[in-house]
Amino acid sequence: MASRNMGAFTFFDVVYEDGSRRSNRKVPSEILGGLDGDEPARKLIEAQDEEIAKASGKPRPVIAELSRSPVAKPVKVPFAKKK
Repeated sequence: MASRNMGAFTFFDVVYEDGSRRSNRKVPSEILGGLDGDEPARKLIEAQDEEIAKASGKPRPVIAELSRSPVAKPVKVPFAKKK
């Protein structure tokens, strides 16, 4: 079975000032890196939050912390023997 190729995106965990948390926010990898580091991800996520706020009628939450989501390591599961 082929593994999912997530090379085109980087995932971020976002913690807002009100204490709420959103995990695995997807950001295109090509906008990251360089001298700005992960700052373009913050701007993109803030823009996404602004669109969500307009649609819901609620104010946009302020981002307190932004960090890359940890990469999950594959787990080997042993096959059950048939009787």
